[in-house]
Amino acid sequence: MRKSLIIVGGGTAGWITACTLARNLSADLPGGVAITLVESEDIGIIGVGEGTFPSIRKTLSRIGLDESLLIKHASATLKQGIRFVNWTHDPATDPRDHYYHPFQVNSQHTDMDLLPYWLLGVAGDVPWADVATVQKRVIDDMRAPKLITHENYSGPLGYAYHFDAVELAAVLRRRAIEQGVHHLTDTIDEVRLADDGSIGSLLARKAGELKADFYIDCTGFRAQLIGKTLGVPFTSYRDQLFCNRAVAMQVPYTRPDGPIPSSTISTAQENGWTWDIGLNSRRGVGYVYSSDHTTDERAEQVLRGYIGPAAEKLSSRVLKFEAGFRQTQWRKNCVAIGLSAGFIEPLEATGIGFAEIAGTIFGNLFPWNGDYEAGAKQFNDQMNNRYAHVVDFIKLHYCISQRTDTEFWRDNVAPSSISDDLKDKLVRWRFRPPEFLDIDMNHDIFTEQNWQYVLYGMGFTTDISARAGSYRYFADAKAEFDSIRKQADYALTVMPKHRDLIEQVRAHGFTPRKAA
Repeated sequence: MRKSLIIVGGGTAGWITACTLARNLSADLPGGVAITLVESEDIGIIGVGEGTFPSIRKTLSRIGLDESLLIKHASATLKQGIRFVNWTHDPATDPRDHYYHPFQVNSQHTDMDLLPYWLLGVAGDVPWADVATVQKRVIDDMRAPKLITHENYSGPLGYAYHFDAVELAAVLRRRAIEQGVHHLTDTIDEVRLADDGSIGSLLARKAGELKADFYIDCTGFRAQLIGKTLGVPFTSYRDQLFCNRAVAMQVPYTRPDGPIPSSTISTAQENGWTWDIGLNSRRGVGYVYSSDHTTDERAEQVLRGYIGPAAEKLSSRVLKFEAGFRQTQWRKNCVAIGLSAGFIEPLEATGIGFAEIAGTIFGNLFPWNGDYEAGAKQFNDQMNNRYAHVVDFIKLHYCISQRTDTEFWRDNVAPSSISDDLKDKLVRWRFRPPEFLDIDMNHDIFTEQNWQYVLYGMGFTTDISARAGSYRYFADAKAEFDSIRKQADYALTVMPKHRDLIEQVRAHGFTPRKAA
């Protein structure tokens, strides 16, 4: 008998899960898993305009989605990293303070590890992201990471996307249906348990009783299946990551042909930080803050002040969340994916990344033989470690700040708000930089290079003078730094302006050379 699976909830998490599982579980074949996604018209999508991490390119490529469709129908633009403004120093002290976390791996054209030579001053008094990759200068000049003649999801520079969340869900919905997913527009009013404590059936408002072998909870913060019905507790990390609310606005461009930034702009504020995401026709702007340190009214005032006169007639939307996750995300015949499983915070855009990972892992662990427990243990272990490790990476952005202008920033550097694992890392890195041995490649979303960009972007000092005499390739390192600078000069002559590329793709799609 054919296996069946019901996904409750749409949005980005629900539909990206549906696409991933349709491919991995062969939903379009008689011997594959029959997948139904139930999406309510009464419950809106939380997304207010979202950013992603580079893993999204592999995910979308695997499900066979044409990259041009994202740009044409989801208002997508290309994101090459994040510009962090005033995270190290408050604007009253240093109004020009900023650094980059680019998506391009450093030292791409050599096997040499350039970081020790940068620490020893070979590149001069220049930020690490400025000399490690060409991407910082490409971002500064509002240029794209690829040409219109590059293949889908490929290009010379690393990138992800910014997009309109509602539009993206529609694009993914169409692709999932093409892959054999059955779409049911309905509201689940009741989740019924079987005698063994597993989910027995769902009661839909229009369709009546729905049954499947397995159920996936993509109901967002409501966690209708995993939380409300199965009672799986949520573990809060609020003692480490204080931000728990966001106020957001959609801001039209002053000029419709104005430049589009190709990075998220994250600006530290008095009690949190603002995101600024450029789509093709508007900006998505929001303020992520701690309600323990400020009020909703003051937060909106800060956001409107950041946006300026353009905010005068705009309405705002407040979102509430808690940093944390469920340590049991697969129980019995139910798995939570997306916000129902957990959420750290918007910084570094990990939310969709977790949905990508969870869908992929579950697809590989799907209980074809009905043995749920073995798969559940492995799934829960895998996801727990990933969430915990990301908490430390996000906390790094706060805990090494030199800002002392508000209680929010003073509380963030308090040792009691930093995990023991992160404290240990910071002690190690006083005398050696982050290396591969600090990373668990089975569980870490971020590599040592991601840690390096943030660590040294925020002015952390690693003293390797005791072993300076053991390095022998100073001349080669200097030559490589010079080469990267020249590559950046060249990139600025060939890479198109970001808006120009977006407009060309919206009109004509990508035209890879082999098909031109």
